[in-house]
Amino acid sequence: MNTKAEQVGGNSAADIAKLVVALLILGAAIFAYYWYNDFQTWQRLLVLLGGFVVSGAIAFFTHSGRAARDFLGESLFELRKVVWPTRQETIQTTLVIFVVVIVLSLILGLIDLLLKWAILDGLLKGG
Repeated sequence: MNTKAEQVGGNSAADIAKLVVALLILGAAIFAYYWYNDFQTWQRLLVLLGGFVVSGAIAFFTHSGRAARDFLGESLFELRKVVWPTRQETIQTTLVIFVVVIVLSLILGLIDLLLKWAILDGLLKGG
């Protein structure tokens, strides 16, 4: 288990300014994508992608960006510890799930038929 202490403190004024600039750039890229609809699609997508990259790069160097980077790094570290099932285990589990779904479908269908018979044919028609 990771015993890192949580960092106290939030975004500084500079970090907030960077995030605002990143959001403005992102908004400008989205606006340009829709405003310049006479350009070719690949050009508009290039402007949109550039806006995403630039705003992401600016946000990457804030306190929140560092926290996200640390979280992703720790997630990848934990992902390496996962013991993945073998192909045979995956196939067997999938087959068991299929069988259970089929059996439950048949049971629910039978219950539906019995209720239909009891309510529609038995009670409503005066049986």
